[in-house]
Amino acid sequence: MKNNIRVERAIKNITQGELAEQVGVSRQTINTIESNKYVPSTVLALKIARVFGKPLEEVFMLEEGD
Repeated sequence: MKNNIRVERAIKNITQGELAEQVGVSRQTINTIESNKYVPSTVLALKIARVFGKPLEEVFMLEEGD
């Protein structure tokens, strides 16, 4: 699964740490999600999308074979 978290953070001008605080996880968790090393839970993905005011599908996208 791919994501646009880095782009969305830049648009909102927030750091990984600020996003992490808003959704209740560590900065390292946001970093691993942005790097596509970790797929977030449904609840966490929904929280992240809510911070950006976007539908889930605009922040997270399935890749071929997912």
